Amino acid sequence: MMVRLSGSLRTPGPTIARSKCRPWPVRSDAAPSTGPFPDHLDSGPVSLTLGIVGLPNVGKSTLFNALTRSDVLAANYPFATIEPNVGVVPLPDPRLAELAKVFSSVKIVPAVVSFVDIAGIVKGASEGAGLGNKFLANIREADAICQVVRVFHDDDVIHVDGRIDPLGDIETVNTELILADLQTLEKALPRLEKEARNAKDRQPVLEAAQAANAVLDSGRTLFSARTEIELPLIRELSLLTAKPFLYVFNSDEGALTDEASQQALRNVIAPADAVFLDAQVESELLDLDEESARELLESVGQHEPGLYSLARAGFHTLGLQTYLTAGPKESRAWTIKQGATAPQAAGVIHTDFERGFIKAEIVSYDDLMAAGSMAAAKAAGKVRIEGKGYLMHDGDVVDFRFNV
Repeated sequence: MMVRLSGSLRTPGPTIARSKCRPWPVRSDAAPSTGPFPDHLDSGPVSLTLGIVGLPNVGKSTLFNALTRSDVLAANYPFATIEPNVGVVPLPDPRLAELAKVFSSVKIVPAVVSFVDIAGIVKGASEGAGLGNKFLANIREADAICQVVRVFHDDDVIHVDGRIDPLGDIETVNTELILADLQTLEKALPRLEKEARNAKDRQPVLEAAQAANAVLDSGRTLFSARTEIELPLIRELSLLTAKPFLYVFNSDEGALTDEASQQALRNVIAPADAVFLDAQVESELLDLDEESARELLESVGQHEPGLYSLARAGFHTLGLQTYLTAGPKESRAWTIKQGATAPQAAGVIHTDFERGFIKAEIVSYDDLMAAGSMAAAKAAGKVRIEGKGYLMHDGDVVDFRFNV
């Protein structure tokens, strides 16, 4: 049985289960949205999870509200967020709207980013202080750590330590994560030493764990030392600081226009990505029309919503990219790891596509747009037939063929 995919998924059997994420409204004319967010989007499967962490009252829940358009409690009180709240937001991708025009697609389905709002962390969390135990359990399930750091000044919003000190806040959170990892290693090392004595293939794991312990003892995160340690060897330990880090500096207008201060903070948290935004402004943007939103952004020195930058930074932090499919039913972005092969990319749609992969018909987005249609791209020799060894590129427009 051969099945060909052209933009939308077609299978001869039962309908493939859709994501349980709440779908975005779909407009029948599929016209581009005029607001700060598209409003004819459907929701694809969750592709990554960023755990939003930080000290109390740094703006985590305000940011989460803006990300998800939901009503998570955002009170000026430590530990107001007790249970983790999960929201799925689209990755901004203007290419999808252009594909929808070419293929007369009814809807657009972007790649998505999943954010988890986690209870505020305080000094002593690694020992269970505050809601430390719950915090550590929840963040362990995230794929990356998105630390919100307070830069804004507001006398009406108390700081847990009574002062605005971004570097101090970063150190507090990182210290708790480092201490938690040291506790994990303290328990794991005796077991790994015993295993290494009995099985030679466990020796590299032990050595990696010992190297990780030394890094943590020096006060550094494992992510910052990822080029010095074989972190994949100790993935079984689920060490918190081995996760990729992303920093969101919740700023006010003064900080958003102070490039020197921003660069100083970027230098401190490198090699992690940094995003500067005003969470309160991001929330206000959602209630404005396009012109008013543009004026508000310009007033704080921004050319686009900070949430766009955050979504893209989240994608980059986890080493992800997208390929595209398009047809009358939908134009869709699919999430894959950088370096994924064509069969692996096909498997994101359905495991049968990977198992029975035959070939992929591929054209780059830029070549397709320059040609104006798939027929014209084929006539110009821009459409390629690729096999199992092909490494996908961001922006590939793909038609898979498989047989099961």
